[in-house]
Amino acid sequence: MKNHLLLFVSVLALFITSCSSMKNTKKSADLYDATWELEYISGPRIAFEGLFPNKKPVIKFDKDSNRISGNSGCNGYSTSYTLKDQSLTFGEHGISTMMHCEGGGEQTFLKTIIQIDSYSIDQDGKLNLKMKDIPMMRFKKVDK
Repeated sequence: MKNHLLLFVSVLALFITSCSSMKNTKKSADLYDATWELEYISGPRIAFEGLFPNKKPVIKFDKDSNRISGNSGCNGYSTSYTLKDQSLTFGEHGISTMMHCEGGGEQTFLKTIIQIDSYSIDQDGKLNLKMKDIPMMRFKKVDK
């Protein structure tokens, strides 16, 4: 009887671990298959719409080159990223256009994104970029 119970518990543990591993793989795949648009940023005391009056920042992950690209609400940007499990960090900002921006959101976006150390995709499909497990930025998938 003990052997059957031990076998059952072992199989159950293997099944749970397997499902968890598949869940993380799916979340990682979701990260790459989308353009993400910012809908929340922590920190500033200015309304979100006031920070980004003309255009919301977007981010797109390129799995093959380990680079992100997008728009910071005004100017384009591109930089490297490092992803391991749920840990995520970004390099210094690379290529950027140099347009004059209204609202001040671009600087807030660029300062916040380099502080990110992890990510998650919640049950609603939102991408949360975190610093010390605190969501600092939230993005939604958009068709682009």
